[in-house]
Amino acid sequence: MTVDNPAEIREFLAARRAKITPGQAGLPTGGGRRRVPGLRRDEVAVLAGVSTHWYIRLEKGEIADVPDEALDAVARALHLDQAERTHLFNLARAVKPTRTPRRQTKPQIRPSLQRILDSMTGTAALIRNGRLDILATNPLGRALYAPAFENPKRPTNLARFTFLDRNAQNFYPAWNNAANTTVALLRTEAGRDPHNRDLTALIGKLATRSDEFRTRWGAHNVRLHCTGIKHFHHPVVGALDLTFDAMDLPGDEAMGLTLTAYTAEPGSPSAHALTLLASWAADGRDQCSVGD
Repeated sequence: MTVDNPAEIREFLAARRAKITPGQAGLPTGGGRRRVPGLRRDEVAVLAGVSTHWYIRLEKGEIADVPDEALDAVARALHLDQAERTHLFNLARAVKPTRTPRRQTKPQIRPSLQRILDSMTGTAALIRNGRLDILATNPLGRALYAPAFENPKRPTNLARFTFLDRNAQNFYPAWNNAANTTVALLRTEAGRDPHNRDLTALIGKLATRSDEFRTRWGAHNVRLHCTGIKHFHHPVVGALDLTFDAMDLPGDEAMGLTLTAYTAEPGSPSAHALTLLASWAADGRDQCSVGD
């Protein structure tokens, strides 16, 4: 389940080739039946301005010494978006002389970050790592994700909750979208940090125990998760349609920490429900430690 191997590169590039038709790429469509979905390797080579032999070597994983300009040309030929392009470059960085997989050290959340979270009284906020462990919250963030915290295992992990907890499909009304996003975020992190044994162990566990996860993992989709609308059905206050904004924390890039804040449109039913949830949290009916 790691990305530090030629098979990962081959499967990622092949999956991206399969998504683009010759017509979408501006190539003559011609007639007759095609043997492969999407673009052939030689067509990608033409579009990228490289030899077919060179591109075939690239798909075999011979990517460690490829110049950035050549990877950029391949990214343009395959119509990669920003997340996919970043993933391709991460794969290139990963294919280096083998390093011993490392276990991630427990990140330390600075007291100043916790104070920032606690000051956001009308906003549900949390800090997570790339493995989707929740490492810190404010009271409203803890209350929002109360169903995930019901599992005593710490740290609470959103991927484990999504695929292995029966409550997740009730909590996420658009569960398929939540599941797709979860896997894409883990795939992105696996490209960024391929030697993280804790991440690899989580991916292996999910793939072993969840067909839904395994199918999505095989699609090789990646994404950046910066802002959008997330839908919840909270067991206490009901439906919540919240805007999320996710921000990488300055100075913590090596640990991959992200602060995510959830807000509601002023005057909306979700704003009213979020206010009720804040009152519920303030009453002390939802207390639980976030850390180990």
